[in-house]
Amino acid sequence: QVQLVETGGGTAQAGGSLRLSCAASGRLERIGSMAWFRQAPGKEREFVARVNWITRMPFYRDSVRGRFTISGDSANNSVHLQMNRLKTEDAAVYYCNADLWVAGTRDQGYWGQGTQVTVSS
Repeated sequence: QVQLVETGGGTAQAGGSLRLSCAASGRLERIGSMAWFRQAPGKEREFVARVNWITRMPFYRDSVRGRFTISGDSANNSVHLQMNRLKTEDAAVYYCNADLWVAGTRDQGYWGQGTQVTVSS
């Protein structure tokens, strides 16, 4: 059984910062990539950022590029999202996603339980 556990959500003022972390645990064999998605009330879940585990190449949605930084920690099978210069439109439940090999099978659909990010104006 593989689990993704997110930590670090909370409340920040607009212009402030928050840092999210997600740790993968269990019998995973390999990580292909780890990512963050978010879902605001009444909206669909949207991609935020992804980091390729081999190349460490990051990818961002346009609206967060330059403000958010995603980083991978191989030693702890973790991914972090440093969110700076937060805007009210960044408020959402943030979900960790992982592309993993488990028992010889690749599955891109591992998700964490979500962590709430609130941004006050």
